[in-house]
Order: sequence, then structure tokens, then C-alpha cells
Amino acid sequence: MTHSLARTTTPRLTLVVAAVSVMVASNLFGASAHADDSPSVPPGTEPTVAAPVQVDPNDPDLKLPEGATLASAKVLDIKSVVEDQSGDERREDTNTDVKFALQAEVLFSKDSAKLSAESKARIGAIAEEIKTQNATRIRVFGFTDNLGSSAHGDVLSRQRANAVQAVLDDELNDPNVTFDVRGYGEQYPISSNATEEGRKKNRRVEVTFPRGAS
Repeated sequence: MTHSLARTTTPRLTLVVAAVSVMVASNLFGASAHADDSPSVPPGTEPTVAAPVQVDPNDPDLKLPEGATLASAKVLDIKSVVEDQSGDERREDTNTDVKFALQAEVLFSKDSAKLSAESKARIGAIAEEIKTQNATRIRVFGFTDNLGSSAHGDVLSRQRANAVQAVLDDELNDPNVTFDVRGYGEQYPISSNATEEGRKKNRRVEVTFPRGAS
């Protein structure tokens, strides 16, 4: 088993939670700059099947009992989750990816896909991190709560994802960058829709990109 360390470098975020999870693949990106009208399961959620390093079952340092064999290797990843005190912004780091989740309330007015100047500054900070990681494949996914019709949520989340992608594209100004932009509506909530606190977390836009080589 390989132990890995994930780094967090965002100084203004204060609450850190660490969890061990199955490593997720990071190679499913499209070249589309607009949201998908018929989204599938969010890319990047599939576990990998190969261990990051080779394990030698004959290594004497393992000191296996006579006749024993190693179990199949498990691919583990250290996930670092950093959230600001208000919960408006959340960052997740794994060995392979960086994900920012911004609550819709800090980006848009109610039922709107128009970004404010302050919202654009937040997205600009994410663009700077993308540059730091030298990432050229970026996923931008929009989500809503389950209030209102599902069709309306699909459209709104798609419009919001497009709005965030447009700012990132302008800030990065790099023809080598490709985007996978989708609107998932009320699908894939990260909290319960039974309370307003949970619904607020579900109304979000996520920006995910690969980590640079360390």
C-alpha cells in the first residue's frame, strides 16, 4: 500500500478535513466549450484499476509467513478538503485532481446566470491556480437543488456552467485549454435537499482540473 500526501495552499481557507477515498480517474475530458444537453454520470468518478507503484511479493522485507501471498493491491488516495468558514467555497485536493466548488449564491443572483464583478474575481483566482498546475483540461459542472421543475434546473445549471467557463477561458487565454462543460440540474446532490442548508450546498458550480507533476 502506498501512502501519498496531498497539499493545500489556499491561505484564506481555514477548515481542513482529510479523508481516504478510492482514487478517481482524471482522463475523461471533452473539447466542448458549451454544456452538454444530455449529460451522463460526471466524468472522473470511476476508480482506477492499476496501483500507482509495483509491489514485489517476493521482497524479503515484507516478511510474509511461509506459504502466504499478498492480497490484490488497493489504490488509495489522500483527499484533502478545505472549506472556508462560510461554506461558500470548497477545495478538494487529491494526488491527481484539484476541485473547486463555489456555491451559486456567491456567484449569481437568485434564478440568474449573470456573474457579478466579485464573482469574476473569485473565478479569476481559480484560473491562477489552473495556471500554477499547468492544467489544460478543465471540467466545469453546474448543479442545482430540487426546488422547481427538473427541466428548469437543468437549463439554469447549464447556463451557470457556461458563464463560469467563459470567464475562465478569458482569464486563461490559452488555445491549448479544452473544457468539458455540463449542467446536471438536481442530479448528484452533495447534501440533503430536505433543508435549506443542504439545498444551498447543492446549488453549486464545480471546476476540476488535473494536478501538475510534483
